[in-house]
Amino acid sequence: MDSRRFGKYRVERDVLDEQRLEEVTQRKSYTDTHPSLTDRCSVPKLKRCVMSSLPVLYWLPKYSVWDYGMPDLVSGISVGIMHLPQGMAYALLASLPPVFGLYTSLYPPLIYLFFGTSRHISIGTFTVLSIMVGSVTERLAPDAAFIINNGTNITTEVDVTARDLYRVQVAAATTVLGGLIQVVLGMVKFGFVGTYLSEPLVHAYTTAASAHAVVAQLKYVFGVSPTRFNGPLSLVYTLGHVCSLLPQTHLPTLVVSAVSMAFLITAKELNSFLSPKLPVPIPVELITIVSATLISSYAHLNSNYTISVVGEIPSGLSSPRAPDINLFQEVIGDAFALAIVGYAISFSLGKTFALKHGYKVDSNQELVALGLSNTVGGFFQCFSVCPSMSRSLIQESTGGKTQVNESIQICVTFLLTFLYAVLASIVLVNLKGMFKQCMDIVKLWRSSKIDLVVWLVTLVSTLLFNLDLGLAGSISFALLTVIFRTQMPSYSVLGNVPGTELYVDIETHSQAREIPGITIFHSSATVYFANADLYLEALKEKSGLDISKMIIYKRRQEAKQRRRERRAARRAKRQAKRELADAPVFSVEEEAGHWRNTCVVEEEEDQGITERMNGTVFVIPATPRTPDGQCRWEYLKGGDPDNASLGWMSEFQDGDTTTLGSSSDDTLSRDLERVSLGSLGKWTWDIHSIILDLSTANFIDTVAIKTMRNIFQDFSEIDVDIYMAGCQASVVEQLERGDFFSESITKQCLFASVHDAVLFCLNHRGATSFTRYETSLVSTKL
Repeated sequence: MDSRRFGKYRVERDVLDEQRLEEVTQRKSYTDTHPSLTDRCSVPKLKRCVMSSLPVLYWLPKYSVWDYGMPDLVSGISVGIMHLPQGMAYALLASLPPVFGLYTSLYPPLIYLFFGTSRHISIGTFTVLSIMVGSVTERLAPDAAFIINNGTNITTEVDVTARDLYRVQVAAATTVLGGLIQVVLGMVKFGFVGTYLSEPLVHAYTTAASAHAVVAQLKYVFGVSPTRFNGPLSLVYTLGHVCSLLPQTHLPTLVVSAVSMAFLITAKELNSFLSPKLPVPIPVELITIVSATLISSYAHLNSNYTISVVGEIPSGLSSPRAPDINLFQEVIGDAFALAIVGYAISFSLGKTFALKHGYKVDSNQELVALGLSNTVGGFFQCFSVCPSMSRSLIQESTGGKTQVNESIQICVTFLLTFLYAVLASIVLVNLKGMFKQCMDIVKLWRSSKIDLVVWLVTLVSTLLFNLDLGLAGSISFALLTVIFRTQMPSYSVLGNVPGTELYVDIETHSQAREIPGITIFHSSATVYFANADLYLEALKEKSGLDISKMIIYKRRQEAKQRRRERRAARRAKRQAKRELADAPVFSVEEEAGHWRNTCVVEEEEDQGITERMNGTVFVIPATPRTPDGQCRWEYLKGGDPDNASLGWMSEFQDGDTTTLGSSSDDTLSRDLERVSLGSLGKWTWDIHSIILDLSTANFIDTVAIKTMRNIFQDFSEIDVDIYMAGCQASVVEQLERGDFFSESITKQCLFASVHDAVLFCLNHRGATSFTRYETSLVSTKL
């Protein structure tokens, strides 16, 4: 038995429509909620603007060396040690000399120090961005474009120096342009663009990018020189060529790679096991590089076994150099992809750490900070950067408190020779965590099939169509799933939970009770141009009313009745007036006689319809609606017109209870409960009110406004009232701006909640007509 105790509450208030709600709450005008330009410009707001644009001015004066100095020092040194091997290794992914990876680990973090808002992310090289940059550099600067003849020999070779210099220019131009795109997007408050990259999409994309990285590093692991392909299916072609070159594997290089990977995997697993007991993680990559460098130097691996080495790493810093703007038009697509992917990774990591440590990350400022880091870094021959998960975790776990640890991260430059095989091994081992994301398939299969499809489409498209086209296709497909889910929402009819003001789906809740005479229609998504027609069709289906056919039938009967009235008026105008005034009940035989004499042609036209009238009650207007709103209706029960029962009722526009007079007994009254149009379909016209629950709508466009207006007009043709409930304030404002309200559709048709609308309908039209319904709902007071 549940031991929890549930409280009760009782609120007594009047039924509130939108007009009354605005009076009670004293809704402010548009000018009150949107201050003028002069009110927006003030010294305090200018100060806040400057502080938000340059966050270092906010946190640096409050920095406490006593509280944060030592943790930031330890964190900065730990992460700086990781920058050295990762920077050089990821430069290989970008198809650039390793020294430019060191530059990339130095300049961008210093820029982020001044403009970034996250305290724990580590800006620098990252696997995915390095691969994306490498695809650009190898496409615009392939080896085939730098072939030179080798003297008098017939052989040719690649001019590596010229090729690398041009690739550096391409990478710098791409980085600068991507940074400028990020800055512009941040200035126009476009930081929300990163939200379009969902978690399944990002995981699948980084997994596919890791596969590209593995294929790119195979040539260093096996010591072969495959041809690098570009464009769609380049991964398949490259992998196939590498497999064809496996018989030419350089065994010493393969041994070095295998030993390095075995050592790295073992050391990392040991590091993870001992991490709770270690104050600082063991710099496994740095130990591997130093050890390999010492062995290579003393064993002369390059000269004795022809194992490829990086060579001498130049000392000092690079001087700034303007990028080649002529390359911008060739790399703009790649730059935009780099900008979006880099920001998505940066903001997701920053938001994760901010939630954990209780501070806020500004999405737009992060976009500007990352853009400035890339733009300034591009002038110093750096390639695109973003936070690394591994470095950020080390920075957070070692006690990093503020952005000061970015300035303490040390990038040490060695005048030594590094082995390409070792650097490739570092890359491959660090990708192990990326491939663990394949386990998402099992989780997504259980939780969301649509997210699983997004994951698989992203993976396949990125593997087959490269990183740029794969990203574009993945985002497009993800947006299509969103459009599909909003275009095809679930529609339901709500019923009341007895004794409460709650309304739930009657199909999924057995205790929910549908209110007689009232249909409460609910959509799980907002109504807009893509699903407006579907919304109307679902409303017809759920209510059981085919408006178009019913209106056509009603207008046809009204037209026939007008013709009969004109003929009767010419024949016996005064006598017809006396009969209509004195006799509330007409004789079927008399009316049938008139029809035989005056409407022979009409009876022949309607013979096919009459044959289907058995067991059906039809409504025929006897008199046109008068200016005071009264209308007289005649009901003809199907069958032989000579033996049919004819009655009338008087309906008032103000919603008073319908009165019915007839020559038959109460059975006919029950048959005439509103109107049953069985001959035109499986309809039961016993609905007097329809409530549209718009609580899920967060906006409404012009197409949806037009659809709502048509719903009001069409259902009024068959005397069914339409009400709207649960509209948000923004939706009401959009309805006002869209000229939705008129003399016939006022704010009195909008209610604060579904229960308000139900009570109004019952009191207005249905309370006395449906005495069998629970009186508790009718008498409920909110």
